[in-house]
Amino acid sequence: MVQNQYHQPVMANEVVDLMRPVSPRLMVDATYGGGGHTRALLKAFPELEIVAIDQDPDAIAQGPAAATVRLVQANFASIDQIATEICGEVAADGSPTSCIDGFLFDIGVSSHQLDEPERGFSYRRRGPIDMRMDRDAELGADTIVNEWPVDDIADILWRYGEERLARRIARAIVAARPILDTAQLAETVADAVPAAVRRRKHPAKKVFQAIRIAVNNELGSLELGLEAAIRWTRPGGRVLVISYHSLEDRIVKRRFAAGTSGCECPPDFPVCNCGRVADLRLPVRKPIRPSEAEIAANPRARSALLRVVEKVGS
Repeated sequence: MVQNQYHQPVMANEVVDLMRPVSPRLMVDATYGGGGHTRALLKAFPELEIVAIDQDPDAIAQGPAAATVRLVQANFASIDQIATEICGEVAADGSPTSCIDGFLFDIGVSSHQLDEPERGFSYRRRGPIDMRMDRDAELGADTIVNEWPVDDIADILWRYGEERLARRIARAIVAARPILDTAQLAETVADAVPAAVRRRKHPAKKVFQAIRIAVNNELGSLELGLEAAIRWTRPGGRVLVISYHSLEDRIVKRRFAAGTSGCECPPDFPVCNCGRVADLRLPVRKPIRPSEAEIAANPRARSALLRVVEKVGS
């Protein structure tokens, strides 16, 4: 497996194997990170060109000095604009002129972001309450933690963290203001929950996840980016997504299922009236999980799920 000090890519070998039937010449790595997946793909496909996107300038700074890699600092929600520049203007009917062989999304926070205390992503390291992937973004975690009303905090903890004690934790956060750093935030969360909960796992994990997702609008960006990637993938090309929790995977699973479903008419209709035709197929029906060997080498890979879909059509 490809190793990289900045960020250890998850299931890099599996990503390469899934792209072999495509023999890609042009791909978009929508979440460049430390470039581990990009390097693995370039090694496997020497003639491949990659457009690498990341909203974190630290990740872009890790980019290789390679003529075959074009680095773009942006959120992958902007794929429509980026792909238009790559493939040319859309057709007269508004449809894209698809020219891209594959898209790869590795969703969520990178190892580097977790390991850098000053980014504020980790509940295990003391740092500022930030959590912005794009450091120029207006909304930071500090605003949510120290300014948002209790109802709004409880809402994101439930919606994005699936935290059953959302309201209890939200009240504790508001009562503890001002919360000055991530260590104090993690301690506030831990003190707010029963001891039995603390013994099972650190209670701040879901809270930090929920706040991070809200700060970076991660689920909204995923929906936009995934939809654009499917539009701009040429027939025969593939879209690959690695996700790490159920909220992300649910979005991917539902979109892939919608694209492969075809006719939606009631089963008692003698002929199809909806006119819907499947534009996607699943080369692998179930999500791929990392091997035990990879999990042992990189415990953060444990929750990863890799899904793939192939564009169909002429």
